[in-house]
This record gives sequence, C-alpha cells and structure tokens, in this order.
Amino acid sequence: MKFNTKVIHGGQHHDPSTGAVMPPVYQTSTFVQTSPGQPLNPDYEYSRAANPTRTALENALASIENGTRGLAFSSGLAATDCVLRSFKAGDEVIAMDDLYGGTYRMFTRIYKDSGIKFHFVDMNDLAKFESLINANTKMVWVETPTNPLMKLADIAEIAKITKKHNVLFAVDNTFATPYLQKPLDLGADIVMHSATKYLGGHSDVIAGALIVKDAALGDQLHFQQFATGATLGPQDSFLVLRGIKTLHLRVQRHCENGVKIAEFLMNHPKVERVYYPGLASHPFHEIAKKQMIGGFGGMVTFTFKSGKKEDAIAFLEKVKVFTLAESLGGVESLANHPALMTHASIPEDKRKEIGITDDLVRLSVGVEDAEDLIEDLKQALA
Repeated sequence: MKFNTKVIHGGQHHDPSTGAVMPPVYQTSTFVQTSPGQPLNPDYEYSRAANPTRTALENALASIENGTRGLAFSSGLAATDCVLRSFKAGDEVIAMDDLYGGTYRMFTRIYKDSGIKFHFVDMNDLAKFESLINANTKMVWVETPTNPLMKLADIAEIAKITKKHNVLFAVDNTFATPYLQKPLDLGADIVMHSATKYLGGHSDVIAGALIVKDAALGDQLHFQQFATGATLGPQDSFLVLRGIKTLHLRVQRHCENGVKIAEFLMNHPKVERVYYPGLASHPFHEIAKKQMIGGFGGMVTFTFKSGKKEDAIAFLEKVKVFTLAESLGGVESLANHPALMTHASIPEDKRKEIGITDDLVRLSVGVEDAEDLIEDLKQALA
C-alpha cells in the first residue's frame, strides 16, 4: 500500500458494530466485564490501558511509519519521558547538540538528579559521536531536521554505529513527518512525534507518539505508558487520526510554500542567513536529498544582517498573515522567536554556542497562498 493510501486506510477498519467509516469517539473510562477479570472484549478493560479510538490512531501511526506498534501520548514530551523511563542511574544517553527546548529541559533538569548522564554532540562528527559510546551508553537521541537551526543527521550512518554497539537509536521525526522521512526504514529503533504539529495539523490538539518495529520494545514502552498514565484521550485521538488522513496533501503544500519562502528570504537585503534544507547552500543539503524523500518541509529559519534582536522583534510584531505564536505544523503560518519563546529554557550561553542567536526567527510556513505569505513578509521586513 502506497503512503497516500496508508494515511487514509493503513491499519484502519470500519467500526464493526455500526459500520461507521470513521472510528467513533469512545468517550468512556471503563468497559463492562461479564465476570470478575473477564472483560466483554478482552482488548478493553480500562481506557488508560487501551481505548478503541486510541487504538485506531495507534494502528494508523504504526502504518505510516512502517512500524509494528504505535503508542499515543498526551504530548510529545510525555512520549519522550516514556522512553527515558527505560533507563536507570549510571546509564548514559547521547543526544544531538541542537534540540527542541522542551527536550533539552527534560534531559538536563527533570532527569538531572536521576543519575542518567547526557552527552550533547554534533551528530555530523561521527567519529566524535562514536568515541562517546561506552558500556553504559543505552540510547542515542536525534532530531532531524532540528528545531530551530534545521541541522540534519544522517540516520542510516548513525544507525550503523548504534547497531554495532547494541545501543537504542531514537529519532524525533516531528519536522520531517513520515511523508518525507521514515527513520525506522533507515535503521532507527524508535520514532517520536510531537503529534501536536504536522500529524494533527490544525493547531487544535496536544499529543505525542512513539512508533517501533520490535515487538518486545513496543510491549515495554506500552507498559511504561500504561503504568505512568500519560495516555491520549479519545477525543484528541480522533482529532489526530483525522489530521493524519490529510497529512500527504498538507505536507506537500507546506513543502511547496517552504521553498518559495526560503528563496524569497535568501534574496532579501535585510536577511543575513536562511536555514532551509531544500537550499543548495544549506550545509546538510546532500543528507536532506538522500533521506527526505519528496520535499524538504515547511520550516524556515533566518537571521538579520544587522544581527539585532530589536529587528527580529519588530518583524514579528508587524506580521499579519503569519501569526506570532508558539508551535508549528498547522495549516496556518506561524512566526516565532526561539530565544524568547520555544528555546528560552536553554541557558543563553548554550543557545549562543549552538547558534540560536537573538536575531533568529523561525517560520512555520502554512498552506495559504504563497504570494500572500511573501507579501506579508515584505511588509514586515520593510
């Protein structure tokens, strides 16, 4: 089954009791039992463990990522937290040096007293990355492309190293989506999504997802999800599942608009640098061409020739079609100041070290008419 068909039919079945084309929202916390310990349906006893609407979403997630098990969470951070609960004091995790601020905050603050040691490294320096692996290393965690600097990591090359050392490899695939990139096919063990973003696609739900191929790993993560309770409710599950059904159409337009916005900014006299993997000038363009099949996404980041924070703020206060707001991946275009918003939890010296400057602006390019978006950028940059 091709991807464009999978998003609509993959892992999906009509409701067996009514024939409903879309899975109903099973808004229930519990399920009837015919005798103590004998549920009427053996798959459903209590909604924290399983709910038919969430199951429909989880089956769809597994299908579109070419996995065998999908798990839906109350947020992307809840999904990340579930993975980290697999480790104990003394274990080590190697992570990409450019990460979503919430992920960095979780690694360095929430788990700082757990005894888990985190290393942050440029994943394009494969020799340095591999040199950090030791007997205590349990997982490698990357985003590709990264938030907000659009760095890429070569998933297949990293997977060769993690498999050699028998280390778990997790990829945050939020920016690329499975329409453009399939980490499990490239050798990763775990895929994570903030399903709030492109999978949901309409800025109306908070959700997260994990997808794996290995059945034992899937069972382990499901137990941790069930035991800690960060599951996705049925209404939110329905919204994400509905979003997935148009994922291919939306991401295609995000990509088309993203290229046009990036090229416009590249030629604007006030813009210093544009970060977009679809540009030949992007340092990881060749990796993008190799592993992002079908396009380069809708995320564009840029800086100002002046290098001034004030210019970035003035721009963000003037946009009209773009909306100044947190998040990304919705049908509407959003603009963001990472240093003051999404990445404010990263210490200033660390932000500057990895390149998140005060004049950096991140755009989530939506599916509006590209000409309207460019006109908005022109007036905001004037």
